[in-house]
Amino acid sequence: MEPNVWTENLLEAVTRMGEEGRLAVDFLRARRTKIGFRRARPNIGAFWTVFGNIRLNSQYYTYETPLDDLRIRTLIIHEARHLQQGIITALSVYGELDAWQLEFGIYYRVKGTYPHSAVAELMALPLEYDRAVLKKAAQMMQAYAGKGYRVDLLPLFPLDKEIKYWLTMY
Repeated sequence: MEPNVWTENLLEAVTRMGEEGRLAVDFLRARRTKIGFRRARPNIGAFWTVFGNIRLNSQYYTYETPLDDLRIRTLIIHEARHLQQGIITALSVYGELDAWQLEFGIYYRVKGTYPHSAVAELMALPLEYDRAVLKKAAQMMQAYAGKGYRVDLLPLFPLDKEIKYWLTMY
């Protein structure tokens, strides 16, 4: 299938995921986000780029991936959330928790279950600027995705809030 046709069909499939999918696709279309493939570590399904694009891990997804694949559709919504957050928030555990909870909330709505007990535990966490909560979130993400998912390298808070925390904690 031609890449542009495939991308349009994928976006239509994401739109049918409900309000979250429609909002994500509206955002991606408004920004003319390009969706493509690139090989990444095995622990990553997709990622966003600093140029505002989305790349699906070519180890798992190709133009032959069926568009009714729930993971490919929820990953697009997840990565769109990161692009909406902006680089400062997206590169934090807080930003990851927000995107994971969006993604797996939709997953649960469709499947009626979570793919792993660690995801269920992650979904019960409040989305807030609490260091203990965010440390727990990072642990749950790695329990699901594996230690190669390097969320542990990210600051807990978005960098501006992280700097403020360290400057005012004493």
